[in-house]
Amino acid sequence: MNTEAIADALWQSMQEGRHMPPEWAGKFSLQQGYEVQLALLSRRIATGDRQSGWKVGLTAEAMRVQQQVHEPCFGYLLESGRHPSGQTYRFADLIEPGFENELCLTIGKTLRGPGITLEEVMDAVTHASPALEIVEVRGPFGGNLPLAMADNAQQKAYVTGPAVALTASNRALADAEVTVDINGETSETASGSAVMQGGGMLSVVWLANKLSEFGLSLEAGMQVMSGSFTRQYRAVAGMQVRSSFTPFGTVSAEFV
Repeated sequence: MNTEAIADALWQSMQEGRHMPPEWAGKFSLQQGYEVQLALLSRRIATGDRQSGWKVGLTAEAMRVQQQVHEPCFGYLLESGRHPSGQTYRFADLIEPGFENELCLTIGKTLRGPGITLEEVMDAVTHASPALEIVEVRGPFGGNLPLAMADNAQQKAYVTGPAVALTASNRALADAEVTVDINGETSETASGSAVMQGGGMLSVVWLANKLSEFGLSLEAGMQVMSGSFTRQYRAVAGMQVRSSFTPFGTVSAEFV
């Protein structure tokens, strides 16, 4: 089947509340999974939503080995899923929710791959915000990566604190650290070097060049969730999350 036919079928399933329907497992390639993702993005925009940016996933080498893929992955961010720090989510409204601890980067000038370099990205990224990516486990991510990409790589929403301008003193994102507090108790502390083994700017390099394979640019004004400093956390009702990123500030969310 062609991309549009697959997108039509998956779109209909989503309207019925069925995500990653098992009858589609193994039916198309990873490349076509991305093409279907982008076709579904077009359908969301046609309903009145707006794209606010992109997410980069599988930024840890250990995760890529586990999923048997050689590179990270991407999904899109929607304006309807963009929320300020302190956001409260109804647990019952989400599908097996969780969160990741990330920096959300602002793109100040358009990056058109292929051949985008780290130096170009360092010049283009203007701000970083402390962020939580809200994910949903809507199906077996590792069991069928093409279908997971079509379903937008677990993306549901994202929460950001105030944006901090990048300067010579804080631009090395690998040096950033996060402390994650769950219900007032510290769960872990992790380093930005866990992202792409060198920080979130490398995620943007990968993303800009990967998007060019689909005829897309990383547009000025977009935001990029650049990858988690930590493991993915499962959420439970009553959970309060507060993640403090040095030197970028704090972000929080609650599941009720």
